[in-house]
Amino acid sequence: MKVYYDARAPEYDDWYYGQGQFVGSDRPGWKDELAALEAALLSLPPARTLDVACGTGYLTRWLPGQITGLDQSEGMLAEARAKLPEATLVKADALDRLPFDDGAFERVFTGHFYGHLEPAECERFLAEARRLAPELVVVDSAGSGEEWQERTLNDGTRWRVYKRWFTPDTLLAELGGGRPLHDGRWFVAVAS
Repeated sequence: MKVYYDARAPEYDDWYYGQGQFVGSDRPGWKDELAALEAALLSLPPARTLDVACGTGYLTRWLPGQITGLDQSEGMLAEARAKLPEATLVKADALDRLPFDDGAFERVFTGHFYGHLEPAECERFLAEARRLAPELVVVDSAGSGEEWQERTLNDGTRWRVYKRWFTPDTLLAELGGGRPLHDGRWFVAVAS
């Protein structure tokens, strides 16, 4: 998975923008829902926030407050530097003990990372998020189910990726409670 996301970094935002291999994708209401998700994130109170698996910073840029972005991929961090000039960016594996003191943040955020974690990885991530901040905000894909997907990058390479989808209720149940921030056709966002 690490090598996949490093290879995907230059084309990752194509998914959001409907470019590259996503041109012509049938995604009714996509732009309106992205705007609603942006508004939901912007409405959060400003906080010292750690964005775990920040990727290119596409969602990170909507988070109010002092931002630290963390990703294991130097390629993703290179993309994020252009979008997030004010943020502190850190290279680290999100499933290891992170290089921050207990309670170093007011919020941990993650977008489209949690849905790639298998059960043991979820437990490790949640324990670390709870060590670092009292609030966790998760954005992921709406729906239900799980599968191993084969994904093809623009260069033709193929990768197997584990993926899950959520409703706000199923995600909140896994996280131990909280409140929904966005419940859409394409995305869910919750605060726990």
